[in-house]
Amino acid sequence: MTWLRRVWAIAVAAGLACTPTGDTTRQARSTLVLGIDVSGSFRSTGNYEDAIDFASHYLYGHLNGLGNLKVPSAVFVGSVGGARPGEPKSFQPIHAFQGKTPDEIGQALREFFPPEDSFTDFNAFFDRVATLVKRQGLILAPLNVVVLSDGVPDNRGGTIDADGSPYSQIDVAPLEYLSRSVTVRLLYGSPTSSVAWEREIDTRRVRMWTVDADVMNGWREQLDTALESGVQDGLWTWIVDNVDFRVRSRRL
Repeated sequence: MTWLRRVWAIAVAAGLACTPTGDTTRQARSTLVLGIDVSGSFRSTGNYEDAIDFASHYLYGHLNGLGNLKVPSAVFVGSVGGARPGEPKSFQPIHAFQGKTPDEIGQALREFFPPEDSFTDFNAFFDRVATLVKRQGLILAPLNVVVLSDGVPDNRGGTIDADGSPYSQIDVAPLEYLSRSVTVRLLYGSPTSSVAWEREIDTRRVRMWTVDADVMNGWREQLDTALESGVQDGLWTWIVDNVDFRVRSRRL
């Protein structure tokens, strides 16, 4: 990991050198990556449809800066799953969702990411995210990776360490030095998988935040059907307080 630290330090220095001093009008850049579990295990929990509906409102709120939701400068949405381990997946860019209503975003997500894959591969997803961030020149911008999944890894063809935990095999190392602020958020996990993500996944700089499925299923209660999509202050506040919660970094 030494070379990663060196690359990150050089990139930080270069970024600071290129930033005009006293420039307070420039909007801060940030990247939002949404990963949707399209495997059979998540589909069997019954939370896939709810997760898609939530994702459509989440994207809509952020793209339009509603409530106190921050507008990301880059958005990518991809799937967490495949027909085989390590299968690369494509990501849809921000343009696929701009100018759409929540219902239209939901329809697009269902078309792009139908729950038809059989394999859950978090490592391939995180590795692809890192490649995408580097290729798009988004290094140093705060990175928010939101994963909608039950959080249970599929270890077919993989190995399990001595303590018998498959969660310790989830590798977020490719994300570690992409930015000073990298947060991974697991939404719709069970209490067991959420705790495992927080405690058993090895992280250095990556901040981890989880929201259990029972909590996520309460987002609909914040919707007021008598109001227009953009005027859902209760929902935007709920998202800020429960999903976009600012996570403190761990001590190294």
